[in-house]
Amino acid sequence: MTTSPVAVRTRLSGAQWRVLTLLVISIFINYVDRGNLSVAAPPLKAELSLSPEQLGLLFSAFFWTYAAFQLFGIAGWLVDRFDVGKVYALGFFAWSAATALTGFAGGFLALFLLRLLLGIGESIAYPSYSKILAGHFPEYHRGLANALIDMGSKLGPALGTLLGGVLMARYGWRPFFIVLGAVSLIWLMPWAAARPRGKGIAAAHPRECPSVGQILRQRSAWGTFVALFCANYFWYFLLTWLPSYMVMERQFSMDKMASFGALAYLAIGLSAVASGWLSDRWIGSGATPTRVRKTFTVVGLLLSTSIILVAAVRDEQWAMGILMFACITFGMFSSNHWAITQTLAGPLAAGRWTSVQNGVGNLAGVTAPWLTGFVVGQTGNFFVAFAVTAAVALTGALAVLCIIGPIREVQWAKREHCG
Repeated sequence: MTTSPVAVRTRLSGAQWRVLTLLVISIFINYVDRGNLSVAAPPLKAELSLSPEQLGLLFSAFFWTYAAFQLFGIAGWLVDRFDVGKVYALGFFAWSAATALTGFAGGFLALFLLRLLLGIGESIAYPSYSKILAGHFPEYHRGLANALIDMGSKLGPALGTLLGGVLMARYGWRPFFIVLGAVSLIWLMPWAAARPRGKGIAAAHPRECPSVGQILRQRSAWGTFVALFCANYFWYFLLTWLPSYMVMERQFSMDKMASFGALAYLAIGLSAVASGWLSDRWIGSGATPTRVRKTFTVVGLLLSTSIILVAAVRDEQWAMGILMFACITFGMFSSNHWAITQTLAGPLAAGRWTSVQNGVGNLAGVTAPWLTGFVVGQTGNFFVAFAVTAAVALTGALAVLCIIGPIREVQWAKREHCG
């Protein structure tokens, strides 16, 4: 599958839709795999006699390698240097194998090493997505493409938690991991046939790849790093603490909590798809990527600060309505922020830029859960935690508005030969 260097406003081809569909399925599997240990924690802890400290290390082990391989540019170097379709297949195989082998683990050490392997495999994902979309999808299709991938990342934890809990309760945690990992490997067969081949848009560019150092010297790069960290803080706050808030402070039942929690994740995903489609239509009508992408990302994050009202409003229905509004507006951001990166970096640097950006952004996966727990422990309620989340979202909006410049491809100096 290749794309002409000269953008022609057409619909996505059948080949592009096949690639995009497989990427959406893969990110769904990605997020189920990274979150299934949390669902399995109670029976796993009891069977293997794990201490709370050991369980905490297992939860964090994934992020050690996942963030490190991206933060130091390793994942980005791989997808920029070698055939991205093959590199992504290798990463997918690694994380699926790690999931399947978890079902055979006999103790803490084996589980810990497999979580590290899971992080290595999944670290390839987002750099690969950006490399593929920047190289094979024109600007005016990237909003929807990124939005569909983002929706997959929201459906993964929503359905993974609901279905995983039911299946583990019925069949046990070991069969769940083994079957999930083994069945996931089937994805590699259609990917082998449909994966993008050649350089696509990148074929019209010089063959020199920018270094990580060159990327770090770009002011706009730091704007994208800060914006993603702030957005991820919002997302990880919802993912890790929203269920506890509903049960502990709102006194929701587990069923009610699960329903509203899943609805919040679904609201983000659906909003992302709608916003991605609208942003692409706007660009297709002649508007500049700078105007369109910044409008959606800045307005989305600004309006998502309304989440602070969730903890301030006493009425349950109003509070949940405000929560859904904050999630819908957050979806406006999530559909467009990766499109900004892909345009700025261009097809040659998309992998490395995304790698470093996602490494920085996922430090929020460490910060948000810990800081929220600390604040709740100190104050005895969730109001300040919600206020911090709103303040971080506001900071992300300012980063897009004030640090990121015009959204057009950086003119890279020649440096390194690309494979």
